[in-house]
Amino acid sequence: MLPEFNVLFWVYLINSVFIINHEIDSAFWQEWKLFKLDSLGIKGFLIIHFPLLFAVLLGLLLIDRGLVAGYIISLIVATSGIFAFLFHFYHLRKGRHEFNNWLSKLILILIFPLSLLQVVLTVIKIM
Repeated sequence: MLPEFNVLFWVYLINSVFIINHEIDSAFWQEWKLFKLDSLGIKGFLIIHFPLLFAVLLGLLLIDRGLVAGYIISLIVATSGIFAFLFHFYHLRKGRHEFNNWLSKLILILIFPLSLLQVVLTVIKIM
């Protein structure tokens, strides 16, 4: 018998790869300045990302095990992806130069539908 194909697991994994790549891109663009956290700098930005990346990866593990905590983390990850898309395209429309290249935009554009799908799949799993 084949194991169940968990669509949520794969959407979460793919979306996480895009979100993590966006965070790498964020370091290049010094994203902390967009949030008016100039004093944070790259060191603070990296320190904040240790627990964030741990939580993203832990959520994937918990989703694989079918645990409720994984679904909660999945909703948080997906919501952060939606926020990233809206936040950055808002700032791009206001004339900010950060993330204004084709690959940065493509990553954000792909995060948006993946995050929406992840929310839907997570809610279905919870119900």
